[in-house]
Amino acid sequence: MGKDKSPSRFGQNQCGATAKFVRVPPRKARLVMDAVRGKYATEALALLKFVPNEAAREIENVLKSAVANGENGRPLDAESGRQLPPLVTENLRLVDVRVDEGPRIKRMQPRAHGRAYSILKRMCHISVILEEVAPKPKPARAAAATRRARAAGRPAASTPKQPETAPSPADQAE
Repeated sequence: MGKDKSPSRFGQNQCGATAKFVRVPPRKARLVMDAVRGKYATEALALLKFVPNEAAREIENVLKSAVANGENGRPLDAESGRQLPPLVTENLRLVDVRVDEGPRIKRMQPRAHGRAYSILKRMCHISVILEEVAPKPKPARAAAATRRARAAGRPAASTPKQPETAPSPADQAE
């Protein structure tokens, strides 16, 4: 009796969140969203913190909610009936970020000679899907000898210089 449970829109190692009816124009939100598309969640949050835009605050909230869903809000496993293990926050990457247009609030602005101009206050729906991927590669570190030399306050041993090549016959003619 009743309806069957709808399938999850997320994969086994995915999580996400959606904010609907956000009072930010979709065009302005898409400009901010393009800056974080494809990045790791921690990088995207750090970047959004310094974007001076109301859309950035809303996207930041949705992204934080998606990360929290990856840690705590995992669905039940079909075979065992137990909750899936939490996802590692540092390995979450934005795979699908979307800003869809929502409804518009219509207002009128009185103008001269009894006319009225319409004002559209636009809304949007912000959706974020994160996926757990391989860990982000760490930057290569300097050799141990170079680190010790820098710690001691002396310059590191430089690489040997390449021997200068003999001038070509065309250069000698000049």
